[in-house]
Amino acid sequence: YEDARLAALSDLETRKSVMKEQQRRVQVLASLTRLRLLASNPRLFDAHTTVSSSKLARLLELVDELVASGQRALVFSQFTSHLALVKEALDARGVKHVMLDGSTPARQRRARVAAFQDGEAPLFLISLKAGGTGLNLTSATNVIHLDPWWNPAVEDQASDRAHRLGQRKPVTIFRLVAMGTIEEQLLVMHRQKRSLVERVLEGKAG
Repeated sequence: YEDARLAALSDLETRKSVMKEQQRRVQVLASLTRLRLLASNPRLFDAHTTVSSSKLARLLELVDELVASGQRALVFSQFTSHLALVKEALDARGVKHVMLDGSTPARQRRARVAAFQDGEAPLFLISLKAGGTGLNLTSATNVIHLDPWWNPAVEDQASDRAHRLGQRKPVTIFRLVAMGTIEEQLLVMHRQKRSLVERVLEGKAG
């Protein structure tokens, strides 16, 4: 991760004099996205790497704990490629799950929601964009966010899928964050944004 971060900084500095402001912004965003992918799973940065993902390892530990106790969970990621690696790991362990992303047809979407709600699988893998709104998944008592998004409100909307009318049990929300990476900075930004919203609502923005 540190090698990739330093390489991105070096590249931005080297090309600084030849890039227009808009180009530089695009380049910065691309570099940040690569670092976010790398923080989630090294295979998202380099498909051929042999470096393992500590985040995936922790997720599988958590899944084992939840499934063993009969609990069910929604697993969110912004990256469908990240969910694909999680699916691969779950398949290898024989853990039942359903998955939904932006490419899922409407009919299959309804069928997969019904399958999860009816208890056919303990895990529902959902892309943040596809499942942030419009779903009622009250059979889940846990929500796991695999990677922080820029806007905490989007994550909150996703978590609310388990907090809909009809939910009678407490819902636990987990956020898996790679220490020493851009993800920690995103959480700092989350706190700042939430604090700003609270001040505005209280009439103290000034």
